[in-house]
Amino acid sequence: MQELKNKLNEIAQQLKKGVSPARMSARDILKLLNSSRRGSNVNSLVRSALEKAGLQTQPDFEWAYIDGAIKFVAIGSDEDRQAIATTYRIDGLGSAHRKPVSIKPDSSLNEATTIMMANNFSQLPVMTTEREVKGAISWKSIGCRLSLGKKCTVVRECMDSAKIIGMESSLFEAIKIIAEHDYVLVQSQEKIICGIVTASDLSQQFSDLAEPFVLIGECENFIRRLIHGKFCVEELDGAKNPNELSRVVEGVADLTFGEYVRLLEDEKRWDKLKLSVDRCEFIKWLNRVRNIRNDVMHFDPQGADPVAMQALREFVHFLQELRRLVVL
Repeated sequence: MQELKNKLNEIAQQLKKGVSPARMSARDILKLLNSSRRGSNVNSLVRSALEKAGLQTQPDFEWAYIDGAIKFVAIGSDEDRQAIATTYRIDGLGSAHRKPVSIKPDSSLNEATTIMMANNFSQLPVMTTEREVKGAISWKSIGCRLSLGKKCTVVRECMDSAKIIGMESSLFEAIKIIAEHDYVLVQSQEKIICGIVTASDLSQQFSDLAEPFVLIGECENFIRRLIHGKFCVEELDGAKNPNELSRVVEGVADLTFGEYVRLLEDEKRWDKLKLSVDRCEFIKWLNRVRNIRNDVMHFDPQGADPVAMQALREFVHFLQELRRLVVL
């Protein structure tokens, strides 16, 4: 932690002197904390250190692509005030940082279709340089022209206008464009085309982000079903967070995941479930899921930790087997 504080203080001093500090990636920042992933605890430490140093990051550290360049600005500075207030930006996706394969306008249509078939691409940007975009060619643009009887031999005869957005653009703005056109080209601040995000990329990204929520939901539904009807309201109320005594608990649905753990830690309460399962081992798994849940709720664009995901899948499988063998 001290290494991160020292680095941020150094950056703050550079900004005060009018010197633009070198950009860092989220991975670089994580290394200063001897960590490899973002999570609730890590994000809290970084945010606290940034605030104490009087700094903000652009894009936001928590959402930034893990290897993308992060810019530091002083809180309250002109750059900070003028920054686009967008948390979920298109540059949070890895594909926004991978330069796309492109083709030139005078290339043969046969070359373009071969590249698309060989790489399983649905479209290709038509470019003369890394900054100069002439359009885009796709199976749709080719098919439309051929169906109208047009003879196309070179790429320029089959291309449509290209769809381009800046790296700082909102992810939700990009989704609208991709939903209509199947892709969007991503342009850096230097006007270089630095990536292409397709419908396939979005599908995979949201699949990666959604799976842990679905698995955690299955865990919660099972635990609620397991507890339902086994305890009186007073017992449920007694399991709630001691810091929230004023909160009303009228049923299982009013408890948090941590409170499920607190309820079942008691051996006498556990016996009411009449499960031939080791209580300590079961509670250990519940605590593990609770910790994973806390990290997942912070929406890391990297998705959940692969080790955590495997643990979730294994526990859900265990619960499914338990449900199959025990009538709940």
